[in-house]
Formats: sequence, C-alpha cells, structure tokens
Amino acid sequence: MIIPVAPETRMDVAAQAAPVAASSSVATGTAKVPAIARFLPSLTDLAFMMPIIFVFVKLAGARTLLGDGDTGWHIRTGQWILAHHMVPTVDMFSYSRPGAPWFAWEWLWDVCFAVLFSKWGMPSVVLGSMAVICFTNALLFRLVRRKCGNGLVAIAVTLLATGGCAIHWLARPHLFTLLFFVVSMHITERAREGRTRLLAWLVPLTLLWTNLHGGFFVLFLLLACYIGGDLLNAVLERDPVARRGYLAAVKPWLLTFVVCFAVTFINPYGWQLHKHVIEYISDPYQLQHITEFQSMNFHSPVVVYFEPLMAVAFFVALWDLRNRRFVEVFASMGWLHLALMAQRNLPLFALAVAPEVARGISAVLGEARLSNLASWIPKVSTWFVGAAASTDETDRIPRVHLVSAMAVAIIGLLLFAPAPLNDKFISTYDPAYYPEKALSLLAAPDVHHIFAEDEWGDYLVYQLYPKGKKVFIDGRSDFYGDDFGERYLDLMNVKWDWQSTLDKYSVDTIAISPKFALTQTLKISPDWRVVYDDTVTVVFRRNQSQPVPFVSSNEGSSRDRKIAKTTTQPNT
Repeated sequence: MIIPVAPETRMDVAAQAAPVAASSSVATGTAKVPAIARFLPSLTDLAFMMPIIFVFVKLAGARTLLGDGDTGWHIRTGQWILAHHMVPTVDMFSYSRPGAPWFAWEWLWDVCFAVLFSKWGMPSVVLGSMAVICFTNALLFRLVRRKCGNGLVAIAVTLLATGGCAIHWLARPHLFTLLFFVVSMHITERAREGRTRLLAWLVPLTLLWTNLHGGFFVLFLLLACYIGGDLLNAVLERDPVARRGYLAAVKPWLLTFVVCFAVTFINPYGWQLHKHVIEYISDPYQLQHITEFQSMNFHSPVVVYFEPLMAVAFFVALWDLRNRRFVEVFASMGWLHLALMAQRNLPLFALAVAPEVARGISAVLGEARLSNLASWIPKVSTWFVGAAASTDETDRIPRVHLVSAMAVAIIGLLLFAPAPLNDKFISTYDPAYYPEKALSLLAAPDVHHIFAEDEWGDYLVYQLYPKGKKVFIDGRSDFYGDDFGERYLDLMNVKWDWQSTLDKYSVDTIAISPKFALTQTLKISPDWRVVYDDTVTVVFRRNQSQPVPFVSSNEGSSRDRKIAKTTTQPNT
C-alpha cells in the first residue's frame, strides 16, 4: 500500500509531464511510423555510447580500463579455478606468505573473464567490461527519464553521472556492482509504485551479485532507505489510518531484505564472506593508506561532474525533506556522505542521485514557466519544455538499437585488429607505467624473489605467475594484512629497518620506479647494484652471491582488500 504525502505540494514531475506523455503516446500510436525510424539513433543509444566516447576520445582508450593491475591477478585466479575445478583457499601468488589462507571472493567474475581471456585474449576482457559500462549507462538514462519525464534533462544529467563514474572505469568485478545497483533502482522504483511483486527479482539478482563482487551489500543500503522512509513517515503521521498504511507498506520491503540477505550465504565461503565485508569496511588502515578509501581531491578533473550533482542533490533533498519524501533524502544524502568519505563511492553516488537531480531540474523548469521573474525566463523555460516534449514524442518510438550494437561491434573490430588504429585500441598495460621492458630480465632463471610495489606486483602476477615466479606483495592488501602492509610502507619510505625486511624475505631482485625514495637509496647502497634502467623501471640485484635464508611469515590478517592500492611516498 502506497500512502501519498502532501500531493498538492510534492515535487511530482512525472505527474506534470503526464499530459504531454499521454498526447505523445496517442500521436505515436495513431500516426504511421516509417520503418526506417525504428533504426534511427535514440537518446538511449546516445546514453549507451557516452562511455565509449569518454574512453576512446577523452581518456586513454583500452588502457584506461587496464589502468590497474588487479585485472591480471583476477584473470590468473579464474584460470586456476578452471584448471583445478575448485575455488582457492590458500594463496598461490606470493612468496612472502606461502600457503596462507586466502579466498577469491569474486570467483565468478574471475572465471567468466578468464574464459574470455583464454579464448580471445585481453581485448575480449576490455570489450566485455566496456559493454557492461555502456549497458549500465543506458539503463541509468531510462531510469532518469522515467523519474523526471523530460528526455533532454535526463540525457544532460546522465552525462554528468557518466563523468562521475569514469573515475572508476576499470576492467574489474566492481563494474557489476554499478550495473546491478542501477537494475535494483529500476526494480525498487516500480515496486514503490505498487508493483511490489517485482521485488522477488532481487533475490536471484542478489545471489548472482554475491558471487561476482563483494559490493552486494549496496543493495541492502538501498532497501534500508525504503524501509526507513516508510517507518519515519509512520512515526510522524498523525492519522492512525495513514500510519497503518505506512507500516503495511514496509512489510514487502522487510521480507525482501530478509530473503535477499539469506541467499548471500550461498557462496563458496559461507558466513566468512560476511565477516570479510564487515572487516573490509571497518578497517581504519584502509582509510589511512589506501588511495581509493581516502577523500576525493577537489582539484581532480572529475569535480566538474561531481559538484553540480552534489549541489543540486542537496537542494532537492531539502525540498524532499519538506515534503516527507524520506526515501529520496536518505538515498541522496547517504551516498553523498559516503562519496565525501571515500572517492571509490563517487560512482555509486552519481548513479543514486541522478534520477533525483533530474526530477528537481524538471520541477524548476515547470515552475519557471509560471514565474513572475524576468520575462525571458518563462519564455526560455516554455521553449525548452516544448522542445523536450517534441523530442520525447519521437524518441519514444520503439527502436531497434542498431546504432548501439554497431558501436560495440566497431570498437570490437578495432580492439581485435592485427594492426591497431592507434594506441587507444591496444589492449595491454601501458609500458609507460608498468615494467614491461624489464620482463625478460625478471623472468630469468637466477631471479627468485622479486620485490616491487603492490601495483607492479599485480602486473607481475599476470605476466610471470604462469612461469613459476611469485611476488612479495600485490594489490590484495587485505590478504597481506595491516602488519605486513606497514612493513611494506616502511620499506618503500626507507625507514631505518628497510634493509632487514629485504634480508628477511631473501629478496634478490628489486624492480622499482625511479620516482620512489627507495630507488635513490638503493643506488648508493653497497649491497645493491643497478642491472637495468629504462627510466620507467630500475632493476637492482644483490651484490652478494648467496641470498640470505628466507624465513616464512604469515603475519597480518587473511582478508582480501580488492579494489585498493597502497599510498607510498614518491621521491621528491
């Protein structure tokens, strides 16, 4: 049961747009639509292609999605699972914590993309990830347009959300959390309109989500907004009948919450997955040392997309608070808080507030048409609303999204081409940032224990693990634990005992960027000599002929911090 609140004052743009939409549908239904019109590009196609334009025009192309080494170890994990027909329970990538407990929480993504990689190589991983991003964007546009009733406003706000999400476009499992978050918002919006049976679709979605990425808990934050909104309205409501209506409306949401939570235990690690998630989001170490868990830098280029969303979302939330639309207030302000705390939450914030921002802008346009402000304001607003209505009338013609399919096909052809058109269509890690030219030296038989920063550790797992080489550390910082992470940071920042750490783990080879202070220290150390330097990678070998004995250590926790890189101090 849905109880409307203050219908005469609600910011209900969908209701205002209903007459226009109705007349448009009548016109579309009665007029004969040319067959060719069904193949013309639509606003949905434009939303679908926005990420492609961002990645291959504004950003670095395929290498944007390979801007993080984690993709490599995820693929190797998937190959291991396929080869052994089981999920791993102990680590197989490092020599610093051999045999320590480790869980591949995103095992299903690892397997799926390992299959793609094994059959068609890294271009298929890039193309598959690009398709997920584009599909997410198209679904977001459809949700935003449904919420605000204005296609032009919807496409403009979707553009802002696209720019905000671009900060985390990487070929990794979290892309499915962004996709499933938008799908969940579609379902919950329709359920709120009275179609509560649609909530049942969240159960299989949750099961799939749980095994693809640890961000499945995002769904429960979304459901909590709906539950909390109705409960707060029930507390504030004076009318006993309306209060009972709000309480009755909570029941299907609570049931959905409980059932969805129950199916999250259907995963290879059972309750340990939930233990991991709790530790993952409550560990203060990540807030201090992991870049993606730190607050956003407001000098970043992404601010031009974030700030408009933040400003409009704040004012819309104030309006919604006045009209007791608590679900929207909880969702927008809750995600704003999380985005300000950690930049990795920025894409989720952009997705969550885009429908509300568009609803607010459309409401302002509607009010401006009747305002007593300068005469040009009602005229411009009336013109814009009319233009949007005309555009929507054409845009709502059922389409075959041939343009979107062709865009993906063209990108696929360019990615798989024997001779790439340019660097943006090369599906490899960028050799300007990774030690590609030093690989042959690092793969030599006399190289046993390589030390490299955690980001390069991911890359070396991808490149050298099949050759039997293991790493000191990689991006799975939860697996290595806080104590080991502190030891690694002390080494990278050249604390007083840096040499003892290298001795303890029998490190015989170091591959490091010249930007770190450790590089300059090693150059003047009598125990190390430079054997390779290409300005991207400096490789050091020990001067002594015999490595010191290696003492195994399993210090630290066994958790798996997935989407994270440790902040170290560059050489300044």
